[in-house]
Amino acid sequence: MKKLCNSLPFRLLLGIAIGIICGLVIPVLPWPGVSDGVMKIIVTLQYIMGQLITFCVPLIIIGFIAPSITKLGTNASRLLGVAVIIAYVSSICAAFMSMGAGYALIPHLSIDTSVEGLRDLPSVVFQLNIPQIMPVMSALVLSVLIGLAATWTKSQRFIGLLAEFQDIVLDIVKKVIIPVLPFYIAATFCNLSFEGMITRQLPAFLQIILIVMLGHYIWLAVLYLLAGAYSGKNPWEVLRHYGPAYLTAVGTMSSAATLAVALDCARKSKVLRHDMVSFGIPLFANIHLCGSVLTEVFFVMTISKILYGSIPSVGTMVLFCLLLGIFAIGAPGVPGGTVMASLGLITGILLFDDAGTALMLAIFALQDSFGTACNVTGDGALTLMLTGYAEKHGLKNEEHQSPVL
Repeated sequence: MKKLCNSLPFRLLLGIAIGIICGLVIPVLPWPGVSDGVMKIIVTLQYIMGQLITFCVPLIIIGFIAPSITKLGTNASRLLGVAVIIAYVSSICAAFMSMGAGYALIPHLSIDTSVEGLRDLPSVVFQLNIPQIMPVMSALVLSVLIGLAATWTKSQRFIGLLAEFQDIVLDIVKKVIIPVLPFYIAATFCNLSFEGMITRQLPAFLQIILIVMLGHYIWLAVLYLLAGAYSGKNPWEVLRHYGPAYLTAVGTMSSAATLAVALDCARKSKVLRHDMVSFGIPLFANIHLCGSVLTEVFFVMTISKILYGSIPSVGTMVLFCLLLGIFAIGAPGVPGGTVMASLGLITGILLFDDAGTALMLAIFALQDSFGTACNVTGDGALTLMLTGYAEKHGLKNEEHQSPVL
């Protein structure tokens, strides 16, 4: 029993359950003013914990990607190109699959167009702003450039410094971020439940959300089967460890905030090379958004049918899908970031007005956590592909055994 209570999946599930229950109970408390006071505390704690997690994200990216690139040696540039290509292809193919499903299913669906109003959350008691040392994309680019430059110049002193920095970041993750995550997830679900998003908005769009979630699982199955076929390894040996990462992504709605747990899950797999995990998982967390892209494509087609009476043309949707894969890269680690980053495409290519944009933001928020979970879980399949590529091309594993989170 003690082992169960100490396990991360149990704590995450417990946080989700407690959060939802609290969000339903607090509004009906009989004491005047108590509900608002309790929610102010919860909102404030969630804000502070979110600030802490967000602050650590660039550190995690630099701490893992840059040292991993140096350990790849002369193979760094080559593997980086392979990783970017397979991530983009995965996102684009997921978008095209969603587009095909949209043309086949949407004309036959009966969808309620109403969006129920939400209860307003109280404002935070005080704002403890903890700005990141740099934006996430800046950290990603800096990590790649520093790692490549250190490899090219063969700067052993700096390479050793990066390795020590990775150990420091590992301890921050293990002793700070992971213990905070269950409380952050509980607060997040409490807020969603208090607003009414879970109990009032979800039924209105349950039909298309279920279709999209089914699409997530189909695409994950495709990715893992392809990864297993290419690498010659059992993909289940990767997928079976991803439960905690999936639940964390559902709770945080952020690939970057889930990065620590995803690394922990991937390192437990016996078929993934540790150097590929340290390199691939943080990188894919920022450039591989197959679940979010798949979701957005189906939703924009549905909303276009609801509000404007027709689904966009095939040519328009193909252009939207191709560009969406690029725009999504600019939105890592931000809840709802994919749709926010692509608002220019939604209004410029699909010609959505304010009503369409608002409805898109609302319905996307309902399933954002599951799209993020698909993104994170799919990273394991791409890392298996990288492992297969490295072994097929005789790329030596130069990483020393790293401590497991």
